[in-house]
Amino acid sequence: GKSQKITITSDKGRLSEEEIERMVREAEENAEADKASKENVEAKNQLESYLYSLRNTLKEEGMKAKLSEDDQEKVNTAVTEALTWLESNLTATKAEYDEKRAEVE
Repeated sequence: GKSQKITITSDKGRLSEEEIERMVREAEENAEADKASKENVEAKNQLESYLYSLRNTLKEEGMKAKLSEDDQEKVNTAVTEALTWLESNLTATKAEYDEKRAEVE
């Protein structure tokens, strides 16, 4: 039989080598900022989780018996103040979140 070979190429919509290199370079440049942002979010979430866990622990009957009312009030105040701080410092750094957690602990 008869055979024919057809090659179809479509360069339309494809990225050029320069565009690919630029995108890779931008990704590398932003990697450090992305890492720092991720660490900040993780630190914020850890602090928030710790504070709510502490608040819930205070409400448990067994814990109420172990702590004096004065100590309970101090912990509750520290948790409330830290949560208020957290709400007004959403763009804090990991170090700031870690420092606030250390204050509460």
